Amino acid sequence: MKKEKILSIIYLSIVFASYAYAIFLPLKLETIWFYAGLLVYLLGMLTEILATLSFNTTPVEKPVTKGVYSISRNPQYVGDLFINISIGIACLSWIFLLVAIVNLFLLRSFVATEEHFLMDKYGNAYREYMNRTPRWIGIPKSEKSE
Repeated sequence: MKKEKILSIIYLSIVFASYAYAIFLPLKLETIWFYAGLLVYLLGMLTEILATLSFNTTPVEKPVTKGVYSISRNPQYVGDLFINISIGIACLSWIFLLVAIVNLFLLRSFVATEEHFLMDKYGNAYREYMNRTPRWIGIPKSEKSE
């Protein structure tokens, strides 16, 4: 558990540092990269909005399992990943894309910590949800435990 907490802190530190770095990246306006990045950004924002709507309309005493949460246990992080990748594409920043990929690997530990908390809070309801819903959008649920 201590390892997960340390990795979570590292993950969050990299996320906030990358957002600060993004402020100084120039957009490559009027290029195919800008429009490709914009498309990925809009996909990320749509995912974030749908996740927020599902989250806000679920009673506090129940786990969020409807809307985009029915196809991914972590749609908000998928949306974040799309947004981070879109910044790298629209600004043609290989460093930012690399940071987004590193964050993806660190995110796994962050999510594991969060899932332990949710299992403690919601018990069998969350366990059943985990058994039927994949962690990430587009990645099928594996038969082994995650």
